[in-house]
Amino acid sequence: TTAPAPSEAAPAPAAAAPAAVNQTLYVNNLNEKIKKDVLKKSLYSAFSQFGKIIDLTCCRGIRLRGQAWICFADLNSATTALRQMQGFPFYDKPMRIAYAKAKSDVVAKADGTFVQREKRPRPEPPTSARPPRQMAALPAAELTTASMDDDATTAAKVPKTKPAPTNAPPSNVLFAQALPDDCTDVMLSMLFQQYTGFKEVRMVPGKKGIAFIEFADDVQASLALAGLNGFKLSSTHPLHLTFAKR
Repeated sequence: TTAPAPSEAAPAPAAAAPAAVNQTLYVNNLNEKIKKDVLKKSLYSAFSQFGKIIDLTCCRGIRLRGQAWICFADLNSATTALRQMQGFPFYDKPMRIAYAKAKSDVVAKADGTFVQREKRPRPEPPTSARPPRQMAALPAAELTTASMDDDATTAAKVPKTKPAPTNAPPSNVLFAQALPDDCTDVMLSMLFQQYTGFKEVRMVPGKKGIAFIEFADDVQASLALAGLNGFKLSSTHPLHLTFAKR
């Protein structure tokens, strides 16, 4: 008798197609212990060096914590940020970055493709025991890159006075002033460590708004000063850098 022919092997399942290249990046594996407002400001500081950010959303919900969506004004900026920041140690955890599966609402509204999503109706509690009115959380399925909260860029107070200019000679230490009250050494370190020779950031205990940034030598400090002086930490706080007095 002839042996039965072996059945053909079932085709392997097709791999999921990667998200199309677009202006919005999806970032995950973020440190879940960082407060939302600090996380947003830190992400803005780290990514705005690559181009204008028009939308930034991060969440603290149980299912969505450790994730963020960052939308750039143009595709080149998003692509450069993805390549440069992939695996970057952000609050002691390497970031995982990919193109978002859907375009940001901001982009959709700009190109005319935005479609308003229907909100799920909220079940009404019994009239006899209706609790005080509370703000309902948006279901996870409906979460998209909504407009960036104003508190990410405008919560800090506008400095009352402009920093005084200085004519200090070149030094390996930079002096930063007029910083937002909630600016931290970690935020500044992520901004300055892109420059060769960066050593550390030193905040001044008891004095808000100032910091010292040390480099290996004067030349490397000069390059950082030229590249970051005037950099916008927020919409109301440009970075003011000078050489520290010896």
